[in-house]
Amino acid sequence: MMLEMKVPSPGESITEVEIAEWLVSDGDYVEKDQAIAEVDSDKATLELPAEESGTITLKAEEGDAVAVGDVVCLIDTSAKKPNGEDTAAAKPEEKKEAPKKEEPKPVEVKKETYASGTASPAARKILDEKNISASAITGTGRDGRITKDDAVKAVPAMGSPTGGNRGETRSKLSMLRRKVAERLVAAKNDTAMLTTFNEVDMSPIFELRKQYKEAFKEKHGVGLGFMSFFTKAVVRALEMYPAVNSMIDGKEMLTYDFCDISIAVSGPKGLMVPVIRNAENLTFRGVEAEVKRLAIRAREGEITVDEMTGGTFTITNGGVFGSMLSTPIINPPQSAILGMHNIVERPIVRDGAIVVAPIMYVALSYDHRIIDGKESVGFLVAVKEALENPGELLMDNNVKKALEM
Repeated sequence: MMLEMKVPSPGESITEVEIAEWLVSDGDYVEKDQAIAEVDSDKATLELPAEESGTITLKAEEGDAVAVGDVVCLIDTSAKKPNGEDTAAAKPEEKKEAPKKEEPKPVEVKKETYASGTASPAARKILDEKNISASAITGTGRDGRITKDDAVKAVPAMGSPTGGNRGETRSKLSMLRRKVAERLVAAKNDTAMLTTFNEVDMSPIFELRKQYKEAFKEKHGVGLGFMSFFTKAVVRALEMYPAVNSMIDGKEMLTYDFCDISIAVSGPKGLMVPVIRNAENLTFRGVEAEVKRLAIRAREGEITVDEMTGGTFTITNGGVFGSMLSTPIINPPQSAILGMHNIVERPIVRDGAIVVAPIMYVALSYDHRIIDGKESVGFLVAVKEALENPGELLMDNNVKKALEM
């Protein structure tokens, strides 16, 4: 029986996928549920499992865009699994006598001169100093020989590289990368995007992590990172400035009473943005555990479309790559995104004295159509205040209780 394998729907609103890579070859015998291909949608990369065991016939090439429901391969379920003892590989191959190599005929070898061998010794020296190839010069001497005068008059082409690698590689963008590109351009073109900046003294968080990180990890099995502090600070600020937790829907503004925080993660297929659902209900341990779970799934290519769908606000951390300052692009249809950056010791004024402190620059990009400057600046200041006073504003003055939950 010949089974037609069709492209399953990877999620709502997805009508097309791209064959990223076949994991089997045409004519291979596959087992039921064996991964036979990786397919890219505009949101994620998914594995396509074999529906039955049998011999496979591929009906699409790598890089092909196929609609959901189209046939991508056939599986002959009547085919028997090959027996290793009967395969040709098991039979000893007859040794074929290697063809005798012909003895090379003696060839008269001419001693080459500079490049094409048509330059005089004096000319060669001048051309070497100018880094000019003899093949680029037309000689005026006898039989086209390049003379010293020809070399002196030769002028190297301005800006033209000589002798360097001039190769190039062309590769097709994956469907996921193309969709990301479309969304980023749309975000720039369709929103009135502005960015406001501030700086955060990370000293209080450094002190808390230094004091409690070992006990936190021993108790909960996850590290006490910066993301939990930023997520909690963002949730607090979103509750204070609900316009930042809103979206434009036609002629209406849709405001959410929950905080689904998207976390930008760099995966093997590019940038992915899994969502922490109802972050307002999570403890420090809950946030760290969810960040770790989603990051691992994204980097191992196991993240699902549902885990990246939605989100009311995004946090992106360019600091892990060394970024000092940036203007993050809004993740549509959201209206704002917070950019974290690297932490660098900088001189600041504290209580009238100049001190050195670990400082992080933060940036909030927002859609000015529904978020005013007062709200955007107020939101970022609220984030700054919470991060610089986490014990009081994020932990209700009970640090141990907040980290033990």
